[in-house]
Amino acid sequence: MVNWKKILMLEPRRLAARSIAHRMSDLLDEPIGRTIGYRIRFDTKVSQQTKIEVLTEGILTRMLHTDNELHDVGLIIFDEFHERSIHADVALALCREAQQVLKPDLRIMIMSATLDMPLLADLLKAPVVISKYKAFEVERFYTGDIDEHMMPEMAAHTISKAVKVHPGDLLAFFPGQGQIRKFEEILKSKLSGFEIHPLYGQLPINAQRAALFPDKNGGRKIVLATSIAETSLTIEGIKIVIDTGYGRTSRFDTKSGLSRLETIVISKDAADQRAGRAGRLTPGVCYRMWSLTTQNRMQAHRIPEIEASDLAPLILGLAAWGITDAHQLTWLTPPPKGSLAQAIALLHQLEALEKGRITPLGKRIHQLPCHPRIAYMLLFAEANNTLALAADIAALLEERDPLTREVGIDLNLRIEGLRRFRSLNNNGHRFGRIDQISKSYLRLFDKDQSAEPIDPYDTGILIAQAYPERITCARSGNNAQFQLSNGRAYR
Repeated sequence: MVNWKKILMLEPRRLAARSIAHRMSDLLDEPIGRTIGYRIRFDTKVSQQTKIEVLTEGILTRMLHTDNELHDVGLIIFDEFHERSIHADVALALCREAQQVLKPDLRIMIMSATLDMPLLADLLKAPVVISKYKAFEVERFYTGDIDEHMMPEMAAHTISKAVKVHPGDLLAFFPGQGQIRKFEEILKSKLSGFEIHPLYGQLPINAQRAALFPDKNGGRKIVLATSIAETSLTIEGIKIVIDTGYGRTSRFDTKSGLSRLETIVISKDAADQRAGRAGRLTPGVCYRMWSLTTQNRMQAHRIPEIEASDLAPLILGLAAWGITDAHQLTWLTPPPKGSLAQAIALLHQLEALEKGRITPLGKRIHQLPCHPRIAYMLLFAEANNTLALAADIAALLEERDPLTREVGIDLNLRIEGLRRFRSLNNNGHRFGRIDQISKSYLRLFDKDQSAEPIDPYDTGILIAQAYPERITCARSGNNAQFQLSNGRAYR
């Protein structure tokens, strides 16, 4: 009898992991979870028969912590590695450690169409295999540089022109959900006879699938997507790509301890990935909404996420592995010293580390599938009988704000909105995803949701557990300054 070893295939996004697993299962004419399965956050479809698991990169690091040797795994495939997510970098470093110390027969494969090949091959001492395939030609047009603030209006003009000249469905790239929704309204007033589908991570699964597959009535389709559609996904029928040239990235500021989303100009490898969407199945065209001069000035590769991320989850994960010095691992891009120091200080403040080593509380924090801040808050709430409230807060903090800016910043208003949604049994509402995450957290603690009135004091206490260094007091005087508990002052 052949002793089969499992294959793990890593994808940078949940939508890609789920879609690829379903596609492979369809090719085998099998239900998902038999030979092919997937694992993503709060959603798993695998069985004892599963031979290939498609999972998001962060899931692998958790698997490594529970099974250092990955005893039933023979091959790990890092797909679309050029995206350089922090989870992929950490997973690669841990896999290399496991390969060198515990499991020398483990095989690692790194794949992408736009890799920085010499750097990887030198670090891993690995052979390079180039797969020659028939690439359909994609003709590129440069429309000239655009005003970022006029992006939706200028994109509407470009799309109106492109669909009249070229046949087939169209895929347009925007930085985020806000631009997509604004552009959708403009486009519906300008064009008729097209099915228009947004595509971004927070959409319900049915809406995502509608964007990925051809129109049921055979009509032409326009898909408005974030960078989620850059790689891994093949959207059938796409022959035209409109690329605004912008994307979103999360940047961590070590001075403030805050992460924020920034709109940035994409790199050349990202632009090539986007253009390639038009030539997956047939020849196509790509309209780049920038100039040739801008094209020549673009960075060749995107900045690795590890250089601009909050490293607290990374450090806690390494501590759980038994590694107290991150620099002892083999990194493609070493984590910055300033961000490491900030992360270590935070974890000591959350009582997850003591003198650099993981504490019993830290182990419990690490077991929860969320940021250490959120995990600490949930564990505090469990001990203080406010877990239902904490689960709602955690879900609201992790997901996109369900209310508009005009409502204000009071978190209690969002908790009230979530609980109204829940009591009315609404479907497809913007609170739906938040409600699902809150329920998932409660299931981890074997608890039920509560409809008890919200006590603003409890809300404040719970948030303070997650963000202890951001507790502020007003300074005396009329200059409207506030001082954080870490000593920094802000207006």
